[in-house]
Amino acid sequence: MPIKTKIKQINGVVHQTLLKTPTGINGLDEITLGGLPGGRPTLICGSAGCGKTLFSLEFIIRGAEQYNEPGVFIAFEEKANELATNVASLGFDLNKLQEQKKVKVDYIHIDRSEIEETGEYDLEGLFIRLNYAIDSIGAKRVVLDTIENLFSGLSNQVILRAELRRLFQWLKDKGVTAVITGERGESSLTRQGLEEYVSDCVILLDHRIINQISTRRLRIVKYRGSLHGTNEYPFLIDDEGISVLPVTSLRLNKPVSSDIISSGIVSLDGMLSKGGFYRGSSILVSGTAGTGKTSISASFANATCLNKERCLFFAFEESPQQIIRNMHSIGMDLQSHLDSGLLQFFSSRPTLYGLEMHLVAMHKAIKKFQPTAVVLDPITNLITVGSVSEVKSMLVRLIDFLQEEQITVMFTALNLNTIVTEQTDEGVSSLVDSWVLLKDIELNGERNRGLYIMKARGMKHSNQVREFVITNDGLNLINVYLGPAGVLTGSAREAQALLEETGQVLHNNSVSRKDRELERKRRVLQAQIDKLQSEFESTEEELNKAYVEEALKKEAMEQTRAKLTNMRKGHMGVDNSIKTVKDKKNKNSGRII
Repeated sequence: MPIKTKIKQINGVVHQTLLKTPTGINGLDEITLGGLPGGRPTLICGSAGCGKTLFSLEFIIRGAEQYNEPGVFIAFEEKANELATNVASLGFDLNKLQEQKKVKVDYIHIDRSEIEETGEYDLEGLFIRLNYAIDSIGAKRVVLDTIENLFSGLSNQVILRAELRRLFQWLKDKGVTAVITGERGESSLTRQGLEEYVSDCVILLDHRIINQISTRRLRIVKYRGSLHGTNEYPFLIDDEGISVLPVTSLRLNKPVSSDIISSGIVSLDGMLSKGGFYRGSSILVSGTAGTGKTSISASFANATCLNKERCLFFAFEESPQQIIRNMHSIGMDLQSHLDSGLLQFFSSRPTLYGLEMHLVAMHKAIKKFQPTAVVLDPITNLITVGSVSEVKSMLVRLIDFLQEEQITVMFTALNLNTIVTEQTDEGVSSLVDSWVLLKDIELNGERNRGLYIMKARGMKHSNQVREFVITNDGLNLINVYLGPAGVLTGSAREAQALLEETGQVLHNNSVSRKDRELERKRRVLQAQIDKLQSEFESTEEELNKAYVEEALKKEAMEQTRAKLTNMRKGHMGVDNSIKTVKDKKNKNSGRII
């Protein structure tokens, strides 16, 4: 049968590419860029306890449930009922799938003594049995677990290589996507050292113990005809199957948002020019023990839930019940958010897993819950299960994943004033977008909390140190209070405020007394002005009276003068008339004479 391929057009040119079969295993298809090679055999190898059988069983079950591809599982070690019991803990009902004719499990017992007695080795019986199982349900997927049992009695390397090639070629000719599991050898990937060469795809599973902590890893050793992820990837086996963390991209091309979300503390938002943090950004809150890091992160989670958005809280120090109780004392009701489904806690000790396993667990929990905000409290506890560089590497991958999903994350970090912590702070703080630093301020025999923003990428922020107080009604920042000796906090601030308030009262009283004295002087002055004004008006009136009398006298004299003049003019008229009569008489008398 020809190799299965698919047509793909790249830059106008038609190419034949390898057809892939999706595994359905969480994260694996992203690493393999689509799945296992379709119609070809894949070797899954590893030491005992690394998860080979569970891996191959999930490949069969996911294919039947999600892709409608029936599968055949040939077991050489465990019987069908044992396998069904094993995968039941992962939530898979293998018996039901067998009843539905979607999966067929066949146990084949290989007796080494029979092979030694006959001296011959022939796979024809296996091919007949396998062919019947495939045809009976129309299988598209086949698993052989494990191949060592099939060739355990064969020591001739020539025959062994020939039979391996014959088996793999038979599976290719049958056109099924096959998975063969193999045990790891001392100096090679498999015990025989041959299977990896005749397989088209080889996946190595590894189960290692470092510092008494167990970690499972996966690596694709080879993949003929396809690109693939080349790193080691941690994977987790839990009650939902296998999850692989496919963090392979190191390109800085993540999407960004200009939306603003609240920290949950109004006064802290006020210290940022945008009124909060960018959505999808990373925020670090660091400080010594007791400075209120968990309270700030809980306030952030509370604000997210009040905005009807989901928040996932990873706690590495306290249980969810303890956090809920403690936050209730400062006015936060996290239980209501937990009941409504907007808040979810993921609480565990760092020593439960290795760093990579923690990363896988977080990755899986975030994918499942789909939050808009994530809290990790505190990340410095992870140093107990890894070095500073390993913690930084893990956080880089986590931040990249969260930025890809546009999820806002808040980390808290504990400062212990040690070299390790300083290195951790330097490493972590360079990764995040915003850094809020809490510090102890010891003054006047008191220990108070101070808060300032070290950095906030993409926005202006306050450079002031604010006093951070935790009250029964929540969290708050006190405005900067400057005294004679600098910034004052706690009772020193209150004493200075009281002193200034007392001084203000005295000042106000002094000002009031002076105001009253000035008012009295003003009234005396006004009285003097009024007196002088009265005297001035009296003098003015006297002067005006003399002027008026003089004017009246002058007017009277003018009137008298006028009357006398008129009278004089009247007398002069009478004299003239008498003179005229006399003249006429004299004239006439002259004529008579």
